Amino acid sequence: MPPERPGIYVHANIKDAHMDTSQVLKRCTSSPGMMDEQKVAKCIAILEKEYGVPKQNEVDPVDLLIMTILSQNTSDTNSLRAFAILKSAFCNYEEILAAPVEAVADAIRAGGLAEIKARRIKEALSRMKQDAGAITLFFLEDMEKDEAMTYLLSMPGVGPKTASVVLLFAFGMPFLPVDTHVYRVSRRLGLLAEDVRLEKAQPILERIVPADKYHSLHLNLITHGRLICRARGPKHVECALHSCCDYYLQGQKP
Repeated sequence: MPPERPGIYVHANIKDAHMDTSQVLKRCTSSPGMMDEQKVAKCIAILEKEYGVPKQNEVDPVDLLIMTILSQNTSDTNSLRAFAILKSAFCNYEEILAAPVEAVADAIRAGGLAEIKARRIKEALSRMKQDAGAITLFFLEDMEKDEAMTYLLSMPGVGPKTASVVLLFAFGMPFLPVDTHVYRVSRRLGLLAEDVRLEKAQPILERIVPADKYHSLHLNLITHGRLICRARGPKHVECALHSCCDYYLQGQKP
C-alpha cells in the first residue's frame, strides 16, 4: 500500500523543514533509566524524518464514522470499496436512512459482516438525526473532548478506536487511536509493556506522547507497521527504529 494512505486516513508526507535532525540521528537506547517521554520523542523524530509529518486534511465526520464502521474486521481495500459502492448507490445519507437494511447491506457486501454493519450505520444515522435534527456530527465541535467521546461511544457498534479516529481526524481533538499496527509497533519498541492488552493501550500511549504528536505518531506507526514492522517477517535491516527497538535489541523474540 502506498505510504500516503495508511488505513483509511488520507494524508500527505511533508518533510518538516524545521526538524532538528541532530535529535533524529542520536542513537536511542532501551536502558531502564531512559524516560518513556524521551524515547517517544526520539521515535517520533525518526519516523517523521523517514515518512514526513502527515498533513491534517479536512474530512466530513459522518463520512469518517461510516468508513471506520466499514473498516471493522476487514481489510482497507475491502472497506474502501464498500464505502465507494455505498456512496454511489445512494444520493445521500437521508436515502441510506430511509432504505431497508437489506438494501444497505447489499451495497456494502464487499466490506464483510454486511447485515451487522448496515444496521449499525442506519442506527448511527438515525441517532444523529434525532439528536441534531439532521444527519451531521458537526455539533461535536462545541463539546469538550470527553463529552464528545461519550456521545460517540453511546452509538451501537462504536468503540474507543472508532470514536477516537473520528474525533482526531475530523475535529483535531487529542485522542490517539490504537489499531493493530500501532499496538504491535508500540509493543516492539517497548512503549507498551508486553502484557498490556490492546483495549488498554490507548490511555498509556496518550500519557507519554505529546498531544500535538498524536496525529503524526498514529499515522507514521501505521505506515511503519505496514511497510517495515510487519507482523511476520519484520524488515530489521531496513528499519530506521531498530536501534531503539526492544524487540530487535532483545533478540527478536516472538
